[in-house]
Amino acid sequence: MANKEPHIAAARIVQDAGGELVGRTRLQKIGFLLKLAGFEDYFCFEYKHYGPYSEDLAQAMEIAAALGPIQEEERTADWGGHYSVYRVVGEVPPSEPVRSTFVKFAKTINAIELELAATAAYLAVYEGIGAAGNNPWNETRRRKPNKAAGGRLEGAARAYAELRRLKTRQPLPELPEPHEL
Repeated sequence: MANKEPHIAAARIVQDAGGELVGRTRLQKIGFLLKLAGFEDYFCFEYKHYGPYSEDLAQAMEIAAALGPIQEEERTADWGGHYSVYRVVGEVPPSEPVRSTFVKFAKTINAIELELAATAAYLAVYEGIGAAGNNPWNETRRRKPNKAAGGRLEGAARAYAELRRLKTRQPLPELPEPHEL
């Protein structure tokens, strides 16, 4: 990586997404998947309500917005909540093309399906769910029943399988199908 500063690493995620990324949750999930794919090693993740979360990444993005390579615009959603739109407005060292391809594809995944996919991968890798007959997709469905409903869990599994087909530094872990036990 060209620069070892975490705020630049955070800004690079937005740059790789084409210069704009909508949503803090989307930023977190893409950051986590970059770590799994071997592209990113700056940020440590833990499990929170919305799946894998890095306080380091959140703080690095705040610094990136304060120092200028990133502009964060907060907007109000139709339902009354708030979300962020991140834009690159300053110099950010370029990434390798395969990383940018990975991020641009991840950016196209439905936000809830991205959250579900990252959660299942986190549960498999960091909590060992998937060993001894457990299924990380089934555990994701158990933890997030409302989000997993309506075929979104299956959509998340398809999106994750597509991410696994992309070239990465290290392969994303293989996960069983959601219906397998």
